[in-house]
Amino acid sequence: MKLTQVRHFSHASVILTCCCISIAFAAPAAAAHFSLLDWIELSPNDAPPARSYLAMTYDPVSGKIIAFGGFDGTGYLNDTWSFDGTSWAQIATQSAPPGRAAAQMTYDSVTQEVVLFGGYDGTNYLSDTWLWDGSTLQWTQATPKHHPTAVTGLMLFPDPNGSADLFGGFDGQFYQLTMWQWDGSDWTQLFPPTVPFARASAAVATNTSTGQVVMFGGLADVNPNNTWTYDGTTWTLQSPAVQPLLVYAASAAFDP
Repeated sequence: MKLTQVRHFSHASVILTCCCISIAFAAPAAAAHFSLLDWIELSPNDAPPARSYLAMTYDPVSGKIIAFGGFDGTGYLNDTWSFDGTSWAQIATQSAPPGRAAAQMTYDSVTQEVVLFGGYDGTNYLSDTWLWDGSTLQWTQATPKHHPTAVTGLMLFPDPNGSADLFGGFDGQFYQLTMWQWDGSDWTQLFPPTVPFARASAAVATNTSTGQVVMFGGLADVNPNNTWTYDGTTWTLQSPAVQPLLVYAASAAFDP
């Protein structure tokens, strides 16, 4: 039996989903109540072929969810798909990032573009940056002077100020704890006074109601089972009374 259990601390929560269990994080002062929600299986006429470790984010410019790449069991993909809430459509692009898995992408509200970085192509860890324009439905490769280390399983997310921030990842030897910010043309390394322990493949989402990024779990030499929040200036280790079991490669999303 599949159970989707959601614990809501407020009407605006960050939902982490893994192993059919969803858990919400929000401001601790909010009142708690419980509800059971159901997943609804859709049957679109078309859909991306089965894959793992794809990159996906919502693009407000096109009003659609954009999905890119992944691994299908035999090869690394570089196709682009959009989802409008009802149906999937493959997008024919003039150019596209090379095939890869475990890249990440997020919407940058400052530049109004989706930013994609990193991943693994079966041979190399990648450090290229690609930009998605939701008005033209096209990819463009950026040529920044600086960039994060080539990594897979990075965390890429909108910070409370709207810019695209990157944290962590795995470079083939070490788990990273560096943090970078995209300004539309270049990457700048950030140095918050406090940062989470090094990790890759953590679940991360931005709660726009509290103005905080929430990050949980991930992979490391000792897999972290902790919750961190970021307010745009520094990271804070939280101690919630209830949190998920240790997970990695899980997904999180903001539920307003």
